Amino acid sequence: MPQAEATARTEPAPAASHAHELSNVARLVIAQALAGANAVVVYATGAIVGNTLAPSPALATLPISIFVVGMAICTLPAGSIARRFGRRAAFLGGTACGVLVGLLSSLALLLGSFWLFCAAMIPGGAYAAVVLSFRFAAADCTGPERRPRAMSAVMAGGVVAGIVGPQLVTHTMNLWPPHLFAATYLAQAAVAALSALVLLGVRLPKPTVSELAGGRPLSVILRQPRFVTAVICGVVSYLLMNFIMTAAPLAMRLCGLPQESSNLGLQWHVIAMYAPSFFTGRLIGRFGAPRIVAAGLALIAASSAVGLAGQDIAHFWIGLILLGVGWNFGFLGASALVLDCHRPEEKTRVQSLNDFIVFGTMACGSFASGSLLTSYGWDAVLSISFVPLALATAALIVTALYRSDRMAA
Repeated sequence: MPQAEATARTEPAPAASHAHELSNVARLVIAQALAGANAVVVYATGAIVGNTLAPSPALATLPISIFVVGMAICTLPAGSIARRFGRRAAFLGGTACGVLVGLLSSLALLLGSFWLFCAAMIPGGAYAAVVLSFRFAAADCTGPERRPRAMSAVMAGGVVAGIVGPQLVTHTMNLWPPHLFAATYLAQAAVAALSALVLLGVRLPKPTVSELAGGRPLSVILRQPRFVTAVICGVVSYLLMNFIMTAAPLAMRLCGLPQESSNLGLQWHVIAMYAPSFFTGRLIGRFGAPRIVAAGLALIAASSAVGLAGQDIAHFWIGLILLGVGWNFGFLGASALVLDCHRPEEKTRVQSLNDFIVFGTMACGSFASGSLLTSYGWDAVLSISFVPLALATAALIVTALYRSDRMAA
């Protein structure tokens, strides 16, 4: 058989390959929309449930902190599963955790058990960690020039999650009186199961021999200034988003605002987190990831400034919206920087390490958020955010100067 004929039979046609790529990205977008409701439900209800069931008010945000710890400790195992068995295996394991968190949380509310509710947050965090890897999976199945847009498209699925999650809470929280939110977590488990069905159709490349080998030592990759900057900016963007959002629902409740207002504020916050993804990829391609990260850090600073200006509904809502857009620019920009720091065979190791550092640091912020709010108030939570913002800005400037010096040399 001639070589050209053999190649034609073994390689997919460009149109078929493009259709396959679009199918994968579309399924990841839908799965992001469904699975993102898990985190929204936890953030909307976790501190309130904690304040109701915890033996001490200082422990009110402990469930959310454990949720973030679950994200951190499960990131590396999820990356290892993806490297050995493929990303789809990790996805389905994550959705199983999503069903588990809903069932355990509902049981904890029926029993009035604070500690069981805290334990349920660990698989919830595992689910959230796997969901955030969807953005890198989308980059895997597209060409280099389309990767920022593919990541943005998947993150844009969170817009639906921003609507589904809060509405899920609003319409189910009182369905099982007197157990507030018990029906909500059962509904969340059902949504996670639906997400698993969508992910069954995702077809991503299987791990290659070079990927299983792992590539360069992580110590070499960690010494890259661009990677260090990407991690710092990713950490600060996610840390402050989580730090402020964790405390916001309880702060609104302590200010006498109704639960419905808190749910709606959180809904617009999550929409603001993901809606810019429709164009963030194009902005990164046009202006470069460092400039988009800098814009995100500036918006997070503006969010804290608005919150410090007052404590009525408008200040909370505007602050949360600015926080969401700032997180989108900062986190997606930092993720794009990470893509430039590894070879193809190193992707799952480097990406999971990046997320592990981000979520591990974020957990510290979650633990501090509740105690700061109950001890010193909402203004203290906002004021302290300017310290890590200054650190991330300095890292961007130093890296830009370093790259300029190398180009000049």
